[in-house]
Amino acid sequence: MGVFDRTDHLKDAGHEQVVFCQDRPSGLKAIIAIYSTALGPALGGTRFYPYADEAAALSDVLKLSKAMAYKAACAGIDLGGGKAVILGDPATMKTEALLRAYGRMVESLGGRYYTACDVGTYVQDMDVIAKESRFVTGRSPEHGGAGDSAVLTAYGVFQAMRAAAEHTWGAPTLHGRKVAVEGVGKVGHHLVEHLVEDGAAVVVSDVNPAAVERVRAAFPDVEVVSVGDLPASDCDVYAPCALGASVTDDLAPQLKAKIVCGAANNQLAHPGLEKVLADRGVLYTPDYVANAGGLVQVADEIEGFRFERAKAKAAKIYDTTLTIFRTAESEGVPPAVAADRVAERRMADVGRLRTVLLPGRP
Repeated sequence: MGVFDRTDHLKDAGHEQVVFCQDRPSGLKAIIAIYSTALGPALGGTRFYPYADEAAALSDVLKLSKAMAYKAACAGIDLGGGKAVILGDPATMKTEALLRAYGRMVESLGGRYYTACDVGTYVQDMDVIAKESRFVTGRSPEHGGAGDSAVLTAYGVFQAMRAAAEHTWGAPTLHGRKVAVEGVGKVGHHLVEHLVEDGAAVVVSDVNPAAVERVRAAFPDVEVVSVGDLPASDCDVYAPCALGASVTDDLAPQLKAKIVCGAANNQLAHPGLEKVLADRGVLYTPDYVANAGGLVQVADEIEGFRFERAKAKAAKIYDTTLTIFRTAESEGVPPAVAADRVAERRMADVGRLRTVLLPGRP
């Protein structure tokens, strides 16, 4: 029995390439996962996180990289899907030497994978990584980059939420609706701003008291509840914007919200919960459709970033989301299944064209 059969995480994953990276002097331990390059080079952020063990890190990077491939396909971007994780606590382990060692690992892939920011990494880190690799996006404006991708991530989530409101209540607005935002860090804070401007009543929670205080200082009318109480609170929209697996077997039957739409990756704890939500009449907006604005931003940076152009692309998430809902209705499946089908069809239809060799093209 080979390694692909013995390793449960890899057995049915379907990834093109998974690279385990180590640089002992700097303490770097990283995993880079490339799910698909059918549409182009794989693009996805680098997550720096203190995983419980290597198995947890591998499971996370496999799920996230697949979601990136589907996200790019649904968003109409000619890029594949990848992701990377660095194992450890960024507060104590992040150094220039470690980031540069990681950059050399990215460079060694020859452009099959472009990296960007994610949990635990920032634009300044990308600038350091770029000292060793050409295949870095999400860089600071000082170095020709777009800066924080949270801006367009939140804008895209807001567009997806407007589409969900249109589908559910017949109008593309959250005005007069109560929206529960779980996690008000980089993306959640910007999302609250859009919601308040749209006339929504907003309730928030976060494990970080400082993040909550920043929101309250900017938006005094926002209500604050505990992290444990927010998901099942009396609201119209539940917006998970923290880490994944927000919707669990315990929460799904208790949700009072009619819409689930947020920025977090892998919001459903496991496959099958999309049907539980659909059977209860809860409209789940597939996470990789809603949060594609960040990908749109860093992808635009590859060709020379222009904010207005990127924002116009992110605005199309509204139309993409409506297409997913209509496909779900016409094919009699939950939106999460419909989104997968739309992505898979585009990867298959466009990806097969790469079997035709073009002169001077890879």
